[in-house]
Amino acid sequence: MRKYHALPVALLAALALTACQDGTGTKDEGAAHPDPASATVTSTHPAEDGVGGKGTSGTTGTQGATGATGTQGTTGATGTQPTKGDKAAKGDKAANGTTATRVSCNGSNTTVTAQPVRRPLNHMLLTVKNTGSKMCDLTYYPVLRFDEMQWVPRPIKDSKPQAVTTLAPGESGYAGVSLSAADGSGEWGTTSHKLTVGFQGRTPNTDGGPSALPTLPAKGVYYDSTLTVTYWLRDMDDALSY
Repeated sequence: MRKYHALPVALLAALALTACQDGTGTKDEGAAHPDPASATVTSTHPAEDGVGGKGTSGTTGTQGATGATGTQGTTGATGTQPTKGDKAAKGDKAANGTTATRVSCNGSNTTVTAQPVRRPLNHMLLTVKNTGSKMCDLTYYPVLRFDEMQWVPRPIKDSKPQAVTTLAPGESGYAGVSLSAADGSGEWGTTSHKLTVGFQGRTPNTDGGPSALPTLPAKGVYYDSTLTVTYWLRDMDDALSY
């Protein structure tokens, strides 16, 4: 029976001698002292089958088994990114939902105050604050009614904004009221102690919901036939500039 152990030892000795002669001894000396794993591979593959050297390089197979590529492929961030995208899509839907739930501002979701001002002369400021939980639109201009008056004050056309005045919860909108002519040219002058502020709907001259009854000063408010009102505006100074 033939023995296979002597041949590998002789080959390894020859490799060590060659390494010393060609200046690469460090690398070949490493090959002459294989670790236990490579020694086992060598002993299970006889030199006569011609694959003894290849058996020692079996670390290639080990690298394939432990390669990080396969693991990275299964845990790649690609799988988690669609989840973030889904969250972003949900965020967009939420934003669209907020837009869709905008309502009209009226006496049920706002507080309204009416305050005469010193400047401009004979003017009053209406302030509407959104006290609801949704965004609301102040459309067109307020419909004013002092006491039991039977006519509607005219809007100041030049005050019409380019876009609807929209209030987020907690925000305020304004309208300026010119009560009487400064030169006394107005007619039917009278003092009122009650004011009703009506709100318009999405189309002109339609009902926008419950009216508001802001408190007037104890002495009342004087107005005449020149009574006019601005459109609803976002800026207080703009409302008092007409």
